[in-house]
Amino acid sequence: MTKLEFNTMVTKHAESLKMYAMHFTHDDEDANDLVQDTVLKAITYYDKFKEGTNLKGWLYTIMKNTFINNYRRFIKISSFVTKSDEISSANLSYSATNNRGENKFVMDDIKHALNNLSDDYYIPFTMYFEGYKYHEIADHLEIPIGTVKTRIHVARKTLKKSLKPYQVGATMPNYAVAG
Repeated sequence: MTKLEFNTMVTKHAESLKMYAMHFTHDDEDANDLVQDTVLKAITYYDKFKEGTNLKGWLYTIMKNTFINNYRRFIKISSFVTKSDEISSANLSYSATNNRGENKFVMDDIKHALNNLSDDYYIPFTMYFEGYKYHEIADHLEIPIGTVKTRIHVARKTLKKSLKPYQVGATMPNYAVAG
C-alpha cells in the first residue's frame, strides 16, 4: 500500500474518529484537536501499520493513547503552574523564598544585625531563641528575671528595626528600586 492510499483510508475514518473523540473530550473543539493529532500520528507512523490488520482499531488505539498522554501532561503541568491572572501572595512568597542566593543575603543581614547587639542583649536573646526559659537565663547570667525579659525585648526591637526591609508589606529600600 502506498502512502497516498494509506492517507486516503485514514481520512475516510475521520468522521468515526470524531465520534470516538467526543466520547473522551465531550467538547467539539477538543474532539477536533484530538482527531487531528490522531491523523497526524497515523500518517507520521504509517510504516508501523501492518497491512491486513484493522485500520480503524489501530486508529482508535492511537487516539486513546494520545488522549491519555495529553491528559497526563495536562495534570502534570497543572500541578506545577498557577493558571490565574493574579498569583496569590502565598505563591509569590513561595517562589521568592526558593532562591538560595537571596536566602544567603537575608541570613547575612540577620547575622550582621545579631552581631551589632552588645553582649548584654545578644546572650540572653540567643539563649531564649535556643529554647532556654527566662529563669534558666537569669540563673546562668546571675541577673534578675525582669532584666532578662527587658534585654530580650530590647534585642527584639533592635533586630526588628535592623531588619525592617524584610517585614511583610515594607517598602523596598531606595537602593533596591531600579531607576
